[in-house]
Amino acid sequence: MKETLKKFEEKMQKTIQSLGDEFGTIRAGRANPHVLDRITVDYYGVPTPIQQVGNMSVPEARILQIQPWDTSLLKAIEKAIHESDLGINPSNDGKVIRLVFPELTEERRKDLTKDIKKKGENAKIAIRNIRRDALETLKKMEKANEITEDEQEVGEKDVQKLTDRFVDEIDRLVDNKSKELLSV
Repeated sequence: MKETLKKFEEKMQKTIQSLGDEFGTIRAGRANPHVLDRITVDYYGVPTPIQQVGNMSVPEARILQIQPWDTSLLKAIEKAIHESDLGINPSNDGKVIRLVFPELTEERRKDLTKDIKKKGENAKIAIRNIRRDALETLKKMEKANEITEDEQEVGEKDVQKLTDRFVDEIDRLVDNKSKELLSV
């Protein structure tokens, strides 16, 4: 039974990790290379993550600089950034691409905060779905006489404790990201 619970705990942990990754791609007023995580560049016919075609650096708080290893990729990188939902126009000086992040308006901060809360709610739903699957698994194990009824009850309590712990973690992540946005 412990192995079964461990499996569901790992699934919940992956949900938290996925939420953290999503939060990393939310643009918050200051330059962060993770906003480019989902952008791919056509590199000789192969879609390649932008981080694998050059160096990323943050020379100033609101500027992200991309220096491709192959300067022939400048146009492809620019095109990929334009086609993304990033909302920033890249500037190209022939050697590097610079992304200047504008100050966030109050309205944009509120929209991003709503988006963060929505992503947090989706993560909570995923955690609750994992809890449901875990409880169903425990019931099946009890019906198949793999565990006793008492073990099933203990397992259900453990699953609920896990769920509560991960929901609290999601709330903490949402609060931290919201505060980060509002303080920029």
